[in-house]
Amino acid sequence: MNYNTLAELLFPHITKSPTDYEVLFPPRQLPEGAKVTRLGPSPTGFIHLGNLYGAFADERLAHQSGGTFYLRIEDTDDKRYVEGAVDVIINSLRFFDINFDEGATIDGHIGDYGPYYQSQRGEIYQCFVKELIKAGQAYPCFLTSEELEDIRSKQESAKENFGIYGKWAVNRSLSLEEIEARIQAGKPYVIRLKSDGNHDLPSEEIKTISVEDGIRGTLTMPENNQDVVILKANGIPTYHFAHAVDDHFMRTTHVVRGAEWLPSLPIHVELFHKLGFPLPVFCHTAQLMKLDEEGNKRKLSKRKDPELSLDYYRNEGYHPAAVREYLMTILNSNFEEWRIANPDTAIDEFVFTVEKMSNSGALFDLNKLNDICKDVLVKIPAAQLCQFMKDWSREFKPEILPLFEGQETYVEKILDLGRDGAKPRKDLIYAKQIFEFISYFFDDYFIIQDENPENVTPEDAKAILSAYLDSYDHADDQSLWFDKIRNIATELGYAAKPKDYKKNPDQYKGHVGDVSTVIRIALMGRSQSPDVWEIQQILGAERTRIRIQKRLTHVHV
Repeated sequence: MNYNTLAELLFPHITKSPTDYEVLFPPRQLPEGAKVTRLGPSPTGFIHLGNLYGAFADERLAHQSGGTFYLRIEDTDDKRYVEGAVDVIINSLRFFDINFDEGATIDGHIGDYGPYYQSQRGEIYQCFVKELIKAGQAYPCFLTSEELEDIRSKQESAKENFGIYGKWAVNRSLSLEEIEARIQAGKPYVIRLKSDGNHDLPSEEIKTISVEDGIRGTLTMPENNQDVVILKANGIPTYHFAHAVDDHFMRTTHVVRGAEWLPSLPIHVELFHKLGFPLPVFCHTAQLMKLDEEGNKRKLSKRKDPELSLDYYRNEGYHPAAVREYLMTILNSNFEEWRIANPDTAIDEFVFTVEKMSNSGALFDLNKLNDICKDVLVKIPAAQLCQFMKDWSREFKPEILPLFEGQETYVEKILDLGRDGAKPRKDLIYAKQIFEFISYFFDDYFIIQDENPENVTPEDAKAILSAYLDSYDHADDQSLWFDKIRNIATELGYAAKPKDYKKNPDQYKGHVGDVSTVIRIALMGRSQSPDVWEIQQILGAERTRIRIQKRLTHVHV
């Protein structure tokens, strides 16, 4: 077999050599130790938490080492391509403050190592397929879908591994004349890697490979023995081949990817070896898991778990700083300890390392995320939170945007409610919940949600509100204001202190807390809320009086 003749027969239009591409995409001029990482999503229209999890690791590794983080769109599978998916990917990641130094953009790309869309790199891939053909390390395969299905059935019956290898690789030994005749007959073909792995050896004699994984340490596994497809019949490469070529010529140093890619590692190692490229550091992350209703761990599922999609967090209005903070707790095992020691330090000051990443299932806990949101949001200034609420409502709940725009001072007072002092209130979690929590401040959204305490009769409720309205003075300080409520309570037969009622329940109708709850419900519509006096200061005297009066007229005796 004259492999050079075969290569020219298959790729007469490819005139560039590997050296041309080495010159075109030279090693990056970066500081020693700088890492180059990439995110390579497929444009399927679904971007999920795993993408963000990996992207955050990529971004930290690159930026804290003075390196480069880029976005590559892996769009070689046109069956899975969804129109507008690239916009979704870029906008979703941008929302969570994942920023790329170069790579694909909505309008094209930025950077010297592109194109960053794999569908635009066809000639580069074909150049290196041609080189493998020349070296006798790849071959055209004319097996039809029917023949492949027949092989699969026979393998299944014989309880053998699926795939094209050994005796099943029937096109490996075709002569140049046979190949030429089939091509002239118009028979479609793919290009397969001619693997060095020997499938006929006893299992104890099968060769193994060892790879240093950045997270998992030394991985030892059987070498690849599959003649995998590297170029499809339409001239588009498979993921296996495209990523090897691209990671080399985009000068990627670290590949962060999910554990689901571990079975493919022997294929990738063989491809890098045959192409003459140095291996990047592969970092196989743990799969994101959650506890099911029985308390067992299971993989997050696109079908079962809406929280897997990044759209869920955007629609709910999770603040990107809170999501980043939470992701770091599951990315690096020492982050929470660092955060306790550095409560007010910016997250980017934390030194992220792949060595501290888990190699078993990373447990995702929505309740813990919500708790972290409370801790993070309490430290964000009200003006920034107000802007966040405006941005979120503009995109996801435009009907409430007028409540924020032009009323920033009012809203900022609301958002700051109870956040002063040594033990600030931690009520705010995500935008949708924040609006539900503060909605009673806006007249159009104010509703009575709770009932008065059971021990307060309608007659007493009316008397409480009437007395409160008569004594109300917006200028009262908090102490004088509460003294007036205490007076109303005692005059109507309620204990001035809860402990007095607890000691002698038969002597009182209830206690001052029941009286203040009647007032609280009239003003907020809820039996639980931040401090009533502070809320009134924000509502203002007129709105306070109107709400008390309206409630007074609606209390049925």
